[in-house]
Amino acid sequence: MEYIVSARKYRPMTFDSVVGQAALTTTLKNAVKSGKLAHAYLFCGPRGVGKTTCARIFAKAINCLTPTDEGEACNHCESCQAFNEQRSYNIFELDAASNNSVENIKSLMEQTRIPPQVGKYKVFIIDEVHMLSTQAFNAFLKTLEEPPAHVIFILATTEKHKILPTIISRCQIYDFERMTVANIIEHLKMVAQKEGINYEEEALAVIAEKADGGMRDALSIFDQAASFCQGNITYAKVVEDLNVLDSENYFNLIDYCLQNKVSEAMVLLNQVIGQGFDGGHLINGLASHVRNVLMAKDPQTIPLLEVSQQQAEKFKEQAQRCPTKFLYQALKIMNECDINYRQSSNKRLLVELTLIRVAQITQEDETPAAGRSPKRLKSLFQKLIAQSQPQTARQVAAAEKPMQRQTQATQQRQATNTPETQSPTPKPSLKLGAIGMTFSSIRKGPKAQETQEPEIANREENTQFTSEELLRQWTAMCQRMPQQMAGMAQRMRNMVPTISNFPEIEVVVDNQILLEQMNGIKGRIRATMAKVLHNGNINIQLRMARGDEIKPVLTRKELFDEMRQNNKAIDKMCQLLNMELA
Repeated sequence: MEYIVSARKYRPMTFDSVVGQAALTTTLKNAVKSGKLAHAYLFCGPRGVGKTTCARIFAKAINCLTPTDEGEACNHCESCQAFNEQRSYNIFELDAASNNSVENIKSLMEQTRIPPQVGKYKVFIIDEVHMLSTQAFNAFLKTLEEPPAHVIFILATTEKHKILPTIISRCQIYDFERMTVANIIEHLKMVAQKEGINYEEEALAVIAEKADGGMRDALSIFDQAASFCQGNITYAKVVEDLNVLDSENYFNLIDYCLQNKVSEAMVLLNQVIGQGFDGGHLINGLASHVRNVLMAKDPQTIPLLEVSQQQAEKFKEQAQRCPTKFLYQALKIMNECDINYRQSSNKRLLVELTLIRVAQITQEDETPAAGRSPKRLKSLFQKLIAQSQPQTARQVAAAEKPMQRQTQATQQRQATNTPETQSPTPKPSLKLGAIGMTFSSIRKGPKAQETQEPEIANREENTQFTSEELLRQWTAMCQRMPQQMAGMAQRMRNMVPTISNFPEIEVVVDNQILLEQMNGIKGRIRATMAKVLHNGNINIQLRMARGDEIKPVLTRKELFDEMRQNNKAIDKMCQLLNMELA
């Protein structure tokens, strides 16, 4: 027996069997019942939603000799039998994609002059009508406006904007909607039952989402999945066959971000990229997932979830754990990543920083200083700040104790009305040295307050790393530096650390002041790089740049001129187009 694909085998034959277009089919049935038929119809909509199918059903019902009371074709009369057997001379289909010339339209016009042999009308279905040339449209105009009484035109297109306004104004327009996920799932269930195929509803939901609103696409994917799964369509097999990112990854990522588990999120990102998925695809999918979680927080918006019932329950469960503010901030951050993804030269780093920012939304931190950007990453140098705070607090407390005792004595004398005949008590003086500061320490700067070098926790690790990995982690470290070091971090981002003698890392600094500041946190930098590069033997060498290593900072105009000098093609293009740097 010849195999027929599901998209053809289960193509609707009546208006009632058309899925997801109830309003349009009702209108067409009422037109058949009342006999109030227009001379031209235009069916618009995305691919695979039933435009051509409805055109055929409508043409069959128009020519039916004994239509039903509901406006359906009877399937018994001579006209219906001829249509079903594909021998009808009253219904013509023209593919405008391959017959788009003036000669083809003229040939069509010749056929309109011949009245129908059986039935009342000759129906001409022109598919992909937007492919007609401008000359063919113009040749078609007069006949379309005033066709013979026995002629009806049905035009179908996926790109309505490409059709001439003069054509559109002569037609009744019917806009077909995209299929909803729920409608596609129900139709796939019916097909699976008739074919004797076992299925999981989550697997059908994946197929429906992949079809993107097209029933024909959904049936084609269904056939592919049925062949791969050998008659038992499961969620795991469909995800594997279609190379779709498992939604469980999104649920896990949100859980990690809620718990500030940055390391676990980075590992999961690496696994997803290792499976061949693009980082931008992950961010877009995660944004859609967060949107669904946000919709699941309110019972009124739960119907907006175009997912299966089981998936909806998972979204509602996760929505109970997610604060609304977290979801709003996450959507904003991921939207910024999507906007900047194309222009980014290091796309993976951009995705990693985006996930880090999302994972730190619920992390408690100080209020951003005035004038600072709230987008900054939270500090990973908190230990350095925390170490200096207890000592200063103890010194301030020690300076306050004599003042408190003097205040208490004064209050006691006033309470007992004791005359102050004794010599006046000298006033306490507060010295800078009492709070850990002297004029000499102020002049010396941060180097005098240098803390003890932190311990390397992973000395046993000796992982190899490349210059690219070193530069990426150096940039990420500069992004994470605290707000107090924003100026130093900005200058450090312009440096390019190099591997001088593995695992020796050399950093060239272009001025003495910055060199002294970096020497003050050199131990902290070494501990951070050892941790992120998984090598406890790293050693950081800071040195002043030699005269020949210091390069002047070029303006945008100077960079543009240098690029034109080095690339003759760009220079020629600028001359031809008369381009100048704004």
